[in-house]
Parts: sequence; C-alpha cells; structure tokens
Amino acid sequence: MATKVYIVYYSMYGHVEKLAEAIKKGASSVEGVEAKMWQVAETLPQEVLSKMSAPPKSDVPIISPHQLSEADGFVFGFPTRFGMMAAQFKAFLDATGGQWRTQQLAGKPAGIFYSTGSQGGGQETTPLTAITQLVHHGMIFVPIGYTFGAGMFEMEQVKGGSPYGAGTFAGDGSRQPSELELEQAFHQGKYIATIAKKLKGAA
Repeated sequence: MATKVYIVYYSMYGHVEKLAEAIKKGASSVEGVEAKMWQVAETLPQEVLSKMSAPPKSDVPIISPHQLSEADGFVFGFPTRFGMMAAQFKAFLDATGGQWRTQQLAGKPAGIFYSTGSQGGGQETTPLTAITQLVHHGMIFVPIGYTFGAGMFEMEQVKGGSPYGAGTFAGDGSRQPSELELEQAFHQGKYIATIAKKLKGAA
C-alpha cells in the first residue's frame, strides 16, 4: 500500500499554497508515496475577504478533521498572524477533538511550513508555537534541520524558512516565493515523505 502524505494548509493570498504545491511535488517524487493537497475551511465571511482584497480560493478540496486519520504523514502550512498560526488553521485543529480523544494521529510524522510578511515576522515563532498542537495529538514533529544544505546558509538573497521548515516572505503581498524557497519546500516534501514511508514500513 502507498504511503499517504497529506499537505494540509490555509492560504489567504496564495503564498502558502505555492509552497504547498512544491511540497507535494517533493513528496510525490518518493517512490511509493501518494501526496495530496487539502485546504482547511475559511472562517471569514466573503464580505470581509473582499475588503481584504483576498483572491478566490483554488479548487483544492477542503478537508474535514476525520479525514486526517487516513494519512500516514502530514505537512501543515499557514501564514502567520502576530507570530503564530492564522486563526483559520487553529479553528481546524480545534475541531480535531475526536481524533485527540482516540489518539488516531499519535506516532504519525508531521512537518510545518509558513509565510510571514517580514523577516522579523515569525519565521521561527510561527512553527515553534504550532508544535504544541502536534504534541497533544502525539504526532512526531519532523523539522528539516539543515538537511537542505547550502541553501540554509544563503546570504545574498532574501530567503524564508528555517530549520523548523520551509517558509517564504510575502512582504506587502506582491512578493512571491522565490526559486530557492520553492526548492526548499520541494526538499521538505521529499524529506518528510521519506520518513513517513520508513515509519510505515517499520510498523
């Protein structure tokens, strides 16, 4: 049976979704791995989203909490809000009480990726504060560490991400993920998929 890796994310302006696409490609490059992208539900009314100039959501399916139990591994992504995950993703996790009660997700590997508005906007605090969600579910946090190699030490260009996971800088919204950021996201997908496959094989 294939190892299922779910890339579950919230993206308001598309930056996180672009990272998710690269992560899916990375995970899918591992033989025997089936990667799938999922969005979490929006919590803001359309009127508010329109005032925020948020574009329409893509056709990536919306996940329900009970569907998490189908996967062997995860990569969770979200933009930051004051150094922590966006409320939309927190609302989704708040609805996973049933999975927590039965510990359906315990022992499953999970990584984190993110987008911030500025270089001091939460590239490390956002994933750091999100780890508590994994802990209560008994999931295994999988950081990328410095496995991305030289790309982790890039100093000539602006680059998001950290040992916690892949990341990007949105700036005022006009900046899009760079090639290096997308390469790091691809690496994260491949890295976590490889670990998820090993853990499933050892079970």
